[in-house]
Amino acid sequence: MPELPEVETVRRGLQPVMEGATILGVEQRRPDLRFPLPERFAERLTGRRIEALERRAKYLILHLDNGLGVISHLGMSGSYRIEQGEAAATPGDFAHERSKNALHDHVVLQLGAKDGKTSRVVYNDPRRFGFMLFAEPGELNNHPLIKGLGTEPTGNRLDGALLAKLFHKKAAPLKAALLDQRLIAGLGNIYVCEALWRAELSPLRSAGSISGTDGAPTDDAKRLATAIRAVIVDAIKAGGSSLKDYRQADGELGYFQHSFSVYDREGAPCPRKGCNGTVSRIVQSGRSTFYCPVCQH
Repeated sequence: MPELPEVETVRRGLQPVMEGATILGVEQRRPDLRFPLPERFAERLTGRRIEALERRAKYLILHLDNGLGVISHLGMSGSYRIEQGEAAATPGDFAHERSKNALHDHVVLQLGAKDGKTSRVVYNDPRRFGFMLFAEPGELNNHPLIKGLGTEPTGNRLDGALLAKLFHKKAAPLKAALLDQRLIAGLGNIYVCEALWRAELSPLRSAGSISGTDGAPTDDAKRLATAIRAVIVDAIKAGGSSLKDYRQADGELGYFQHSFSVYDREGAPCPRKGCNGTVSRIVQSGRSTFYCPVCQH
């Protein structure tokens, strides 16, 4: 599944084309993706202006001028392709190249910009694990997919004090707590492994161990908050570097994915200067965890 940085780079790639544009027409080429597309899907989108394109956790959300929200998830193989004249591009960097096979183009948005230029945004999804759902006007924050999401990990609100408060007296492993979407929204397996390595914290220790007895933040909590924000910023920058020109956004593996410190590096020397450890892989809650047992404690 694409993780938060990948979804954010997709949002940034789509934003210049979609925000402020009017949906001139919709081609709905099948009745469903992972879930059935909403009733009157094409009809309710046609003629509406896109006020904003937001990301919440790993969801993309279109805000339309009548208050309707469109919640989109890319699933395992979904991608958006921008077509302007003869040029086409797929915003975002993914671990596996995204399909450009027209047989898997399921939804096509015909867009008109304020300057009169037109473009097409095509949703392609070979495995159809992605989806598009409506949130009725005024109901977005109460939508079942959005309602229970925790704090976004990309802003200054995520600090040591917040982590200490969220994890206070929690016995669950630290990695499991970081993946709990009710606490922090959008963190996924890859970047949790990377953040824990940067913060020199073991994924096996209890979540409550980074909180003082009174719930105050420890140095570990402060270091972890900084590491989480930094690893996501670095990933977004790496993905975004290919979005300056749509023609470069070809869906290939991004730069940041080539420079993981521990993720998927089982048996490799720990890259931390002065550490003689070896990256290990364990399984937690059915997910692979990569970490250095020497410098992460």
